[in-house]
Amino acid sequence: MEWCQVRTNPERRRALIDAAIEVLAAQGARGLTFRAVDKEAGVPAGTASNYFANRDDLLTQAGARFYERLQPSPEVMAKVTEGPKTRANITELMADVVGRIEAFSTGYLALLELRLEATRRPALREVLTERVRADLEFNVRNHLDAGMPGDEQTVRLLYLALNWLILDRLTLPGLFTEEQGAALIEDAVHRLVGPESKDEPHHSRSNGL
Repeated sequence: MEWCQVRTNPERRRALIDAAIEVLAAQGARGLTFRAVDKEAGVPAGTASNYFANRDDLLTQAGARFYERLQPSPEVMAKVTEGPKTRANITELMADVVGRIEAFSTGYLALLELRLEATRRPALREVLTERVRADLEFNVRNHLDAGMPGDEQTVRLLYLALNWLILDRLTLPGLFTEEQGAALIEDAVHRLVGPESKDEPHHSRSNGL
């Protein structure tokens, strides 16, 4: 039947979820309705309601879609697995993460809306917690498996530091210049990663590293 074909069209589903992300970023969680998603996606009224069981379903899938769209390219993954095991390479990788998120600014703003909404929706909070945890563990595992300098805690601290930098750059863009943002990324890596080889002298935290 036509209705079944519509519901199982993965390309249409992704387009609707992408539209939901744009609505979340522009109008907030309160503005996320099936009607608003249909309008943003440019599809007939009632289409979104055929794809998603309810609004909670749409919210949850929008959160998952953000991470799907931010998956690193094969070239970036090659820099992790095959690139030099240096702080300079890590700095480039962290700058790439920040750049990818800034290029998808509506996705990050939508995710902020979802996180706020999750404080009132236990089911959404559970889904987002598991998704963010999986993403963080993926990054930790890749970092360690690649033999990069630093440890598990290094990755977590970089995650926390760069997320707040991204938040400031997207919500208060006048706070830091491009040059300041780049310098902050470089300094965060320098301070958190530590010596990158046995030939580099180790600096204690008391020396500023």
